Amino acid sequence: MVAAWLARVPHRIYLVTGLRFETTKGLFRWVLKTMERITCWCATKVIPEGEGVKQTLLRETITTKPMQIIHYGNINGIDLDYFVRSQSVLAAAEPYMDKERFTFVFIGRIVGDKGVNELVAAFEQLLKQNPHVRLLLVGSFEEQLDPIAPETMKAIRANSSIQHVGFQQDVRPFLAASDVLVLPSYREGFPNVVIQAGAMDLPCVVTDINGCNETIIHQKNGLIIPKQDKEALYHAMKTIMTDTQMRSDMSLCARAMIASRYRQEDVWEALLTMYNQL
Repeated sequence: MVAAWLARVPHRIYLVTGLRFETTKGLFRWVLKTMERITCWCATKVIPEGEGVKQTLLRETITTKPMQIIHYGNINGIDLDYFVRSQSVLAAAEPYMDKERFTFVFIGRIVGDKGVNELVAAFEQLLKQNPHVRLLLVGSFEEQLDPIAPETMKAIRANSSIQHVGFQQDVRPFLAASDVLVLPSYREGFPNVVIQAGAMDLPCVVTDINGCNETIIHQKNGLIIPKQDKEALYHAMKTIMTDTQMRSDMSLCARAMIASRYRQEDVWEALLTMYNQL
């Protein structure tokens, strides 16, 4: 962006997604915020990925420029023809299905900032009361950047009810094999996995953070809880597992809500309109 400013490129658009500084402290936080301020200053148009990102930019005095959110947020939308419970997806999901157990799925980097420590602790608490429950973890560890706690790693490796399948290019089979998505993250811009889960009829348990609280309406297509709150996460997971009617109602709402807001063609059309107006 600085290079574009120096070259006097007439239109310099900054699409602001996740804000890394939100979970940092001290000098590193100052450095990251300064980088954001410089990038926004050099841009001619700042586009936050969602309302939460916009409010954070304003609250942290990153920029005072007018900001435009594209459509309902999210910068690419979702391909509803791809994220669907097709016969091929269900066939691919078969090896991961367990009809005897209720399945929670987490998809993302398996790191502290994603709330994995709280997730595993809440799941183990739930497992003590109900042995017919399991947790699918889809994603890779990042032990050099943001490692999970040693006791969490030990639990993942020792607990036969926790299945870690590593990074997966295609997450649809794992969504199809599950009952509920859980994303107890500390920060997001606008998480694609929540939209993907909703498109495949899954209710979600998410934290009250940017993006998540824009995609999920509490008790409509999922549950929203405070971040970094193991007890709240446990109670939400227990509620959504045991309240069959509520979960069924959420599942019925999930795809329709995603389709009404984040259909890829609608997002692309809104982006094209923005570019045509430059």
